[in-house]
Order: sequence, then structure tokens, then C-alpha cells
Amino acid sequence: MRHFGHIPAAVRAGLFHREPAAFDADSPAPVLAAALGATLYSPATRPRLAADIRKQAGRGVVSMVLCLEDSIADGDVEAAEENLVRRLTELAGQGGETPLLFVRVREPEQIPDLVHRLGDAASLLSGFVLPKFTEERGVPFLEALTAAEAASGRRLFAMPVLESPELLHLETRTETLAGIARTVDKYRDRVLALRLGVTDFCSAYGLRRAPDMTAYDVQIVASVIGDVVNTLGRSDGTGFTITGPVWEYFKVQERMFKPQLRRSPFLEGEAEELRTALIEHDLDGLLREIGLDRANGLQGKTCIHPSHVLPVHALSVVSHEEYGDARDILRPERGGGGVLRSAYTNKMNEVKPHRAWAERTLLRAEVFGVAGEDVGFVELLAAGLAGLQE
Repeated sequence: MRHFGHIPAAVRAGLFHREPAAFDADSPAPVLAAALGATLYSPATRPRLAADIRKQAGRGVVSMVLCLEDSIADGDVEAAEENLVRRLTELAGQGGETPLLFVRVREPEQIPDLVHRLGDAASLLSGFVLPKFTEERGVPFLEALTAAEAASGRRLFAMPVLESPELLHLETRTETLAGIARTVDKYRDRVLALRLGVTDFCSAYGLRRAPDMTAYDVQIVASVIGDVVNTLGRSDGTGFTITGPVWEYFKVQERMFKPQLRRSPFLEGEAEELRTALIEHDLDGLLREIGLDRANGLQGKTCIHPSHVLPVHALSVVSHEEYGDARDILRPERGGGGVLRSAYTNKMNEVKPHRAWAERTLLRAEVFGVAGEDVGFVELLAAGLAGLQE
């Protein structure tokens, strides 16, 4: 699979200076972590789950979570498990390409049980999402994952979700973060990425952000995101990929504040119509939050609606300017450090402080590609939307 693979090759060639590279479930973990992009969640109760997965793969989705936890009622768990096993077995029998598939479980014992019940169809799984992760709760999950991996002979990754009240509450946050850090470090080879459960954070205080506000406008949420990145997202080799929080809006609602999407990138051709459509679907707030995710050290995003996928991916493409700066910083002759002017003559590139950024940028360029010199988010999003209609 590859990002923007649903776009015709000729169109893709005109958009990218360097096209996104192909990858699959057996690619190295750092590549997969960077490639997750917009991870689309789906309740495991959906009767057409196999067809849904196939459809989303054709629409550019490269990672999905099939949920047995909060998205379904407590009384539906057994039926959801049966449906999941039945539909994944059906999907495995069809062959063809599927996204990276993860199952969000409730309890550790579900992991080996589901892998056993799936049999050969377990080859479709890339791993499991572990809810409400803390040191005490997380160890049994990771032990169950390790056992299931050994029994199946299949590489399985964990994606812990950081969403527990102990992580949010100030008096327990430091200790909880330290415990999480110890746990994921012990199982480092199994942990693909850490996910943030911002909806649960808000729930602990009876909050819900409006569609014209981002997670970073809710100060109590912003503070815990900062502490999670501070502890678990360092670029010194100890850190992990941390993904952006879910954007839970996808339908027009009455606005209190003016749209957040500037007109200037949308002034040519039919771009103004695209801007209007984004605003009408409450996606201007999503775009702003994606930018703030990146600025705060987060990569990719949890998504609960297919309309969110393309904006996340379009904003994940490395710009021609970013790519040029990153390559200049990492040239072998720059190993001794120093300062150089960007080829775009608009900024300073300081080799040692910017090295980690440059390395992360080139990894993102590998999986999401590098836009052409005069290609921006608007062109990428418009081409992606056109590809869905063909």
C-alpha cells in the first residue's frame, strides 16, 4: 500500500516532487509508525465490516482500528467478537490489499482468544489497541500480546491509549507517566505508537470541546498532552511516536466563532468552493488542530469519520521547502554543526538543534511523499477528493 495510492499515477506524478513509497504490514516498525496517518476507528459490530474495510482501503485509508471497547455497548461484546472473527475470516478468504488492522480490546484475555479464534485470518492483524493504559493495567495486556505473538508466529504490535484519570489528575500524573514509561520501554519492540484519549480526558471534568475549538484550547487537556510528549516523545532515542487526538465532529452545527480557515490559499479556480465545503463540514477546526498536533510533537491522528482521512494525509505531506531544509541539514559535510541559510532564503537552519527535526521530516517524506515546488495542501486535498469520485 501507499498513501495517495487511490489517485491515478499520472495525477500523482504531477503533484509530488518525490512520491510516497510503498510499504506493507511487514515493513520496519519506524516506517509503520510514521505511516499510520489517519487511523480510522470502526465498531466491530458492523454487519458489513469486511466490505467496509475493503471500501476504505480503496479510499486511501492505510490503518484502521476495529473497536470492541467504548464504541459498543457492554452487552454487545460477545456478539461483536463473533462478528469480528466472522468478517475477518471472510476478508482473508477474499485476498487483496487491506489497511493495517488493529483490534481495540477491553481485557488482556481477549488478545490470545481472538488470535486463536481467527486462525489463519490472524495474518490480517497488525496488532491491538490497549485502552486506559497505565503500568498496572498495561503489563497484563503486553504479556498477553507477547504470548499471542509467540503462539501465532505473527508479529503483533501494541498501541496503548493514554486516557486514564490518573494521567490527567495533577497529583498522580508524574508517577503515572513514570510507570507508563517503564512499561513501554520494557516492551519497546512491541509498542508501535502511543495514542491519546482526549475524549476521556475531557470526560473526567465534564467537558466537551466545541467544533470551533481544538484540544489545545482546553488548557487542562493541553497540559497533559505537553507532559506526555515531554516524557514519552523525546527525540533522544527513548521516545515513541505519539498520535494526535480524535476529532469528533463531522456535521454542520451552528457556529459561535468565525471560520478558522484563511481565504488566501483558496483564491484560485474552484478552491473557494473547497474552502466553503470544508467549513460547512466543520473541518476547518480539524485542519487547525492537525497543525497544532504537528507543532506539539504528535504524528497522525485518530479518526472516527472517513471525511477526516484526506485532510490528515494532505497535511502530512512534506512540503518542497521542508524537504530541502531537512536534506541540507543532514548533509554529511554538516556533521560538525554550524548555521546555514535556507535555500528559500527565509530562515536559519542550525544543524545540531534541527537535526532531529530533519530526520523525522525525511521519514515522513518517505511515507507521505514530498509535494512539488508549487503544490500545497489545497491541490493535494482536491486531487484526493477527485480520486474518490473516479
